[in-house]
Amino acid sequence: MTTPRPEPYTEPFFTPDPKSAAHSRIADFARWAARHRGAEGIQDPTDYRALYQWSVTDLEGFWAAVWEYFDIDATTGYERVLAEAEETMPGARWFPGATLNYAHHALRNLQPDAPAITALDETGAAYEITGRELRARVASVAAGLRDLGVGQGDRVVGYLPNTPHAVIAFLAAASLGAVWSVCGQDYSPKAAGDRFVQLEPTVLITADGYLFNGTTHDRRAASLELATALPTLKATVRVEHVGLAWPEGGHPGLAVPWEDAATRTEDLSLAPVPFDHPLWVVFSSGTTGLPKGIVHGHGGVLLEHLKMLGLHTDLGTGDRLLWYTTTHWMMWNLVVSTLLTGATTCTYDGSPAPQERPDVLWELAARHKVTVFGTSPQYLLAMAKLRIEPSVHDLSAIRVVGCTGSALPATAYPWVRDHVGAGVQLASTSGGTDIVSGFAGSASTTPVWAGELSAPCLGVALAAYNDQATPVLDRVGELVVTRPMPSMPLYFWNDPDGSRYRDAYFGAYPGVWRHGDWITLTSRGSVIVHGRSDATLNRNGVRLGSADIHDVVERLPEISEALVIGAEEPDGGYWMPLFVVLSDGVGLDDALREKIRDAIRAGASPRHVPDEILAVPALLHTKTGKKLEVPVKRLLQGAPAEQVLNSSAVDDPDLIAYFTHLGAERNKRSADHT
Repeated sequence: MTTPRPEPYTEPFFTPDPKSAAHSRIADFARWAARHRGAEGIQDPTDYRALYQWSVTDLEGFWAAVWEYFDIDATTGYERVLAEAEETMPGARWFPGATLNYAHHALRNLQPDAPAITALDETGAAYEITGRELRARVASVAAGLRDLGVGQGDRVVGYLPNTPHAVIAFLAAASLGAVWSVCGQDYSPKAAGDRFVQLEPTVLITADGYLFNGTTHDRRAASLELATALPTLKATVRVEHVGLAWPEGGHPGLAVPWEDAATRTEDLSLAPVPFDHPLWVVFSSGTTGLPKGIVHGHGGVLLEHLKMLGLHTDLGTGDRLLWYTTTHWMMWNLVVSTLLTGATTCTYDGSPAPQERPDVLWELAARHKVTVFGTSPQYLLAMAKLRIEPSVHDLSAIRVVGCTGSALPATAYPWVRDHVGAGVQLASTSGGTDIVSGFAGSASTTPVWAGELSAPCLGVALAAYNDQATPVLDRVGELVVTRPMPSMPLYFWNDPDGSRYRDAYFGAYPGVWRHGDWITLTSRGSVIVHGRSDATLNRNGVRLGSADIHDVVERLPEISEALVIGAEEPDGGYWMPLFVVLSDGVGLDDALREKIRDAIRAGASPRHVPDEILAVPALLHTKTGKKLEVPVKRLLQGAPAEQVLNSSAVDDPDLIAYFTHLGAERNKRSADHT
């Protein structure tokens, strides 16, 4: 059975300024769509719900409008929006007949003498690359790749930190119709190799190292180890990012200095490719097996990201976006697409909160007049607990703080208002690597309720299914998408019959995308994310969302982070422990345990109170910071660690042994008791 959602806030936490909303790009799009596309039901261009309803009812009309509004420059036009009158999932074909190139659209709107990329790092250093310089460097690297034998469909991979080198290399590969994939250098050579070897790449582009929390990490030996593990390489392009000299020889195939590759004088030649030609391969976390390669196409990414960044985020010429990400998180792909709108994108190498300068991101945002600042819930909660005061910097340029990666607790909303800016919209978004975009989020015309996402995104036919696969409102259900999106994967890499792809998303409900999250769609149009449905707590047949507990507990100043799991036991019992990472100087005593229980009773419900509260040194996360609820549950149930987790895909492999030992002790006590 499903449970009603907790009582919501009755008043919006944030309401858009009517004048600003009316002048936003999404309102302009609504007016344009009503005038030129006959969009039904749109009387007020700031009425987001009316625009959304049209976008999912007239799917072909909506995406054709996005194409026309953003003036997609196709070499050949499309025959129709969807290949079949009745779209099907999986297998919907978008804009058949069209040929275009993503890189062309990323470069065409840039101002020649204005910054296209602002490169930042944790020391506060910065440099800029203008639109003219970016185009020239992309042309140079593309010519070099072409000389190395790279053509349409060949794979170019990057082992790179979040610097302009990664952006330039990606656009160069895309301009040729080659397929890009990138991985951050905090991944071990084996973890990166597990991903890249599947692609049989022609060229590797790698850096000498990266910065993190005051330390320069030398990755020259790791780069050589990775290159040696990729037998199809013809060449390695070597970047001197942190000033470490590359040794002579050693790399298989040719070794090309980045400076040689990026400083040629060349004309940029852009290969027109079909709408569904592969643009990049992004990988699943790989925590429970070999990472899955998820393939997205030029056209689908182009339209989806113009919608998300141009309409939902209201980016355009003169804006600057700084969103903390690593190159192996899908947010890097979205951040690069800032260029599609003509806005400046910021790269950042380093820790989001280095020990010596924990507020450095706010400092940089102020100095560079960032208009959209993006981060994660963990970062905002950490800022509050560290008592950081972002407002000591001039953040008057910031109009939106974006947040994604997990559910954003309601307590973060007043903190942003009080410490960043009262007029700033806090835009929480939920999506995934799978669609390299969002399912639900905000826009310049949507109110914001604390702890909720403002609305489903345009063109996303979002629903919450109950146990009978029936859509429900104001009750917890399974997140599903009932109509196709252009940025849904083309396919999985090395999945010739499509069976792994179908099983991943369409196994539960044929023809309907199941994402694996519990959500509530509210009658006022907002969305509440409760956590992963595969990590559902199920007490006596009542489903509980883990995020509802994490939200409450992580508000407490004594708690740095929390994880609750529900484990079925061999005797038919059910064990629901809560693991907490304590703040510095705090001990877990009976008084704190009772405080936690009281907070959960009041903030969630008595059903959510755990059986035990246990202090742990840290929690297991993926490399992109997501809590690993199901693997921890399986370790505690006694499953062999090697069958549960790939140690190279987690942030702290030593914790695998810790939780394995914890589970063994628990199981031994249970057996002795029996």
